Amino acid sequence: MENNFLHTVLGRTGFKVFRLGLSATYRPGTRTVYKALDEGINLYFCFGIDRQLIRVLREKFKNEREKYLLVSGAGTYLLFYQNLKRALERRLRQFQTDYLDVFLFLGITNEKYFPPKAREELIRLREEGKVRAIGISTHDRKLAGRFAEEGILDTLMIRYNAAHRGAEQDIFPYLNSHNPGLISYTATRWGYLMRRPKSWSQNEPIPTAGLCYRFVLSNPHVHVCLTAPTNLKQFEHNIAEIRKGPLSPEELSFMSRFGDAVYSTKKWFM
Repeated sequence: MENNFLHTVLGRTGFKVFRLGLSATYRPGTRTVYKALDEGINLYFCFGIDRQLIRVLREKFKNEREKYLLVSGAGTYLLFYQNLKRALERRLRQFQTDYLDVFLFLGITNEKYFPPKAREELIRLREEGKVRAIGISTHDRKLAGRFAEEGILDTLMIRYNAAHRGAEQDIFPYLNSHNPGLISYTATRWGYLMRRPKSWSQNEPIPTAGLCYRFVLSNPHVHVCLTAPTNLKQFEHNIAEIRKGPLSPEELSFMSRFGDAVYSTKKWFM
């Protein structure tokens, strides 16, 4: 498959992917999941609580398992270490499948929350064939950059958007050595990139969700950007927008300026 704005290969995993992935965290409805399938989206992220996505993919997996990439994980979101094998087995039962395509250790805020035993367990699960690729999800950019350079993991899931561009210095320069697959999330910064900050002139426009996703995907280091719509209308807007292709230099400059204005409006959870 030829690489282009909408399609690529997920780094060293070799998985062919549509560059917009779907997360059903906000329960957008089964119509939205079916629409994503119709639009060619083949990578789906699941925490295990999004029942709508589980039902649809479980049905698809009966005859077309190899067409779709299932990404899930376990980790330290509740500040205690989860049994990775037990979490994986639970996910396999939920989806009625023999393997996950990508299994992540989630919620790493500090390297101490990703102990050696977790790394060893991830590798062992991959060796057993229960997962095809392993990785982490983290806000610690420097840690992600180091792991990218060392080649420890097959994939990295990171935050990247117009307001949070630190990955351009801390992660992207280190990707070429071992070519991990890169999945990004929070393209709209939880919607704040579509709200006018007080410092932004009333005479200037504000971005749409589509511009936010196109900003992320205009960076070739990002293989897949997750979208988490709340309904079908939001998803249809996002997919239509990214089909317009990469942003122009003028649009990239606008998004960076707006991102800086949003970033300067501090929120504790951002």
